[in-house]
Amino acid sequence: MKGVMRSGKKGKLSPWYIGLYRISKRIGNVAYELELPQELAAVHSIFHVSMLKKCMGDPSLIIPIEDIDIKDSLSYEEIPIQILDRQVRKLRTKEVASVKVLWRNQFVEEATWEAEEGMKKIYQHLFESGEVPNQGTNPFRGIYL
Repeated sequence: MKGVMRSGKKGKLSPWYIGLYRISKRIGNVAYELELPQELAAVHSIFHVSMLKKCMGDPSLIIPIEDIDIKDSLSYEEIPIQILDRQVRKLRTKEVASVKVLWRNQFVEEATWEAEEGMKKIYQHLFESGEVPNQGTNPFRGIYL
């Protein structure tokens, strides 16, 4: 039996998974030991069932570990690749601008809304063309990259 390992959450409720690893043995009622590759030697090989997902043959749900660029600290950097949409919300005393961000190795449906001001500070290159879409003008809706 093979399964994929949950690596984190992107957005509010959408977990994503890495790898396709063989389950070597069951540990108690709720844990499994996986056969992990050498690149993940620093990761403990026993996982609770909530961290695993049985692989049902849909490779689009699996992100190759080579594409994630895991650091020595076992963390990774999310990299935004495009601004898909923009919206301005009016609060009582001010307006707050948000941008819908498409992240590397994610589907368009998993894009997240982020504060425009914060994104501009960190990822200025995404805004340099001046072509940040206005709300409702996203030509990329439903397209997988």
